[in-house]
Formats: sequence, C-alpha cells, structure tokens
Amino acid sequence: MCENNKYIRFDWAAKRMLRDKANFGVLEGLVTVLLNEKIKITEILESEANQNDAYDKFNRVDIKATNSKGEIIIVEIQLTRELYYLERILYGVAKAITEHISLGDKYDKVKKVYSINILYFDLGQGNDYLYHGKTTFKGVHTDDTLIVNTKERDALKMKAPEDIFPEYFIIRVNEFNKVATTPLEEWIDYLKNGHIKEDTQAPGLGEARKRLQYLSMDKKERQAYDRHIDAIMVQNDVLDTAKLEGRAEGRAEGRAEGRAEGLIEGKAEGRAEGRAEGRAEGLIEGKAEGRAEATRETAKAMKQHGIDINTISLITGLNIEEINIL
Repeated sequence: MCENNKYIRFDWAAKRMLRDKANFGVLEGLVTVLLNEKIKITEILESEANQNDAYDKFNRVDIKATNSKGEIIIVEIQLTRELYYLERILYGVAKAITEHISLGDKYDKVKKVYSINILYFDLGQGNDYLYHGKTTFKGVHTDDTLIVNTKERDALKMKAPEDIFPEYFIIRVNEFNKVATTPLEEWIDYLKNGHIKEDTQAPGLGEARKRLQYLSMDKKERQAYDRHIDAIMVQNDVLDTAKLEGRAEGRAEGRAEGRAEGLIEGKAEGRAEGRAEGRAEGLIEGKAEGRAEATRETAKAMKQHGIDINTISLITGLNIEEINIL
C-alpha cells in the first residue's frame, strides 16, 4: 500500500482516536452497516467499569457508547484466543446493563445493548465471517413468535423480546477472503487488510479515509503506533512458535505443551505416535506449564520490544509484578 494511503488499524483507532467526538462518524458507520439502520453516537462512555469489591471482574471493552435512542453499543477487539471468550462477551453485556440502571429504578430503564466483537483469531467451527445473535421466544408446539403486551404513555403496545434483549455480532476477520463489493464487505476488508477504496460510499469509511491516515499522526504517535504493530507481530510469532513446539513436544513425550492449537494438536499427535505411558496428571501439568511458559515468553518478547507494561498486562493477563521480574 502506498505510504500516502496507509490507514491506521481499527484496534489502535478504537483505543486512541475514536473516543474523540470529531471521529464518531467512523464508529457510526460500522454500527450502521451492521444494524442496517442509521446510527448516531451521542457519547462515549467509560469502558473500564469500576469494581464493586476486590473479587469483582473488570468490564474490559475497547469502546462503549450510547446512540440517539439511549441504547448501549459495546465494541471489543480481540487479537488472541481467550479460553472463555463467549462467557466474557455475556459478562460484558450484563455488566453494561446493570451499570446503567439504579437501585429503585423501574425496569423500563433497562437499556438494549449491542455487543460487537471483532476477532482476529479462530473462534471455532463456522464458514461465515459474520455471525449475528438475538433473543426470540418460539412456541414449542406452534413455532409462533411471542409478542409481549406493554403499556407506554397510557397506550397499549406490542413489543418483541428482541427489542429489549441484547444483540451480538461476532466478526471473524481472518475468515474474510472476498473482493469487497458491499458496504459490509468494504468494512471487513478495512478491518482485515487496512484497505479503503478512494471512491467508497460505505458509511464511516469516508470519515476513516480522512481521519485515520498514518501520515496525519505526529512523530510521537507514529512511533507508538509502529511499536504497537511490532508487538502484534512478535505476539503472533511467539504464538506460532509455541504451537510448533507444542506439537514437537507432544510427539516426543505424548503430552501437550505450548499454547492454543499447539497444545491440543501436540497432545493428540503425541498419543497417536505411541507415548502410552503418559499419565493424565502429567498431561494436565504439562498443559498448564506450557500455557504459563508461553504467556511469560510472550510478555518477555513484548517487553524487549519496548511495549508498554500496561499493554502487555492487558494482552497476556499477567499482572504488573509478574511482568516486572521477567
């Protein structure tokens, strides 16, 4: 790509730039394309929820916003696999709902939440690059859809559960391998490859072409962005290396080591090639040791490349003290 047409990755923009009201149009475009209706962002909310106590979980999302209807939009970008990612999505939505209703409020204050999840890893089986989920109630015997009576401003109205319950979008970026011809495809092409057509009519991408150009950043911002890209490359390299090592270790010793697919595949291949003496306890311990070691190696490599410790902690899950002693 020509340097003059180099665009900033969306994950970086979400953390650094899209919180600026002048850049709301970019985010509005993505949500408009997904929901197939014009969306207007009114404000960006605090996306790192306060803990109620020491054992409460953080609600870690990249962007949390409200639209003109008062509905909540959560956008989260995930670069690497997380074991309980579906549970994390559910928790984030539940947290957002409860944070925006006060004790004593009526339940009509509950806000609808849209959860948009942009994933750069293989979540599981499925051939599409975009999945959409929402709640409906179907008759077990009649297959009809339940519509609920509700009273608003002294008028009886009908309301479908999907008007209230959260909606989920999972964008599997790496699964997109098409020539972009529709607004949605143009958006996924940008998310994956950083491409934006000069004559694009896709909502938000025109704004992105003007506001998310690499050369529009000052020298300090470009250096920070370049370190971010280096960190992603190092992280992916470490994960790939861990996967290969896990397979080799599995063949040699019949137990899983390494991370992600490498752990599982190494375990399967090692067993298949005859390490019958491997005990279940050894497999579990080796799996845990491989995960922990791979995580530390990831953090160590990122630290050597000058990545900010807080960023390392966010990506690897290690705490600050563990990172400092590496």
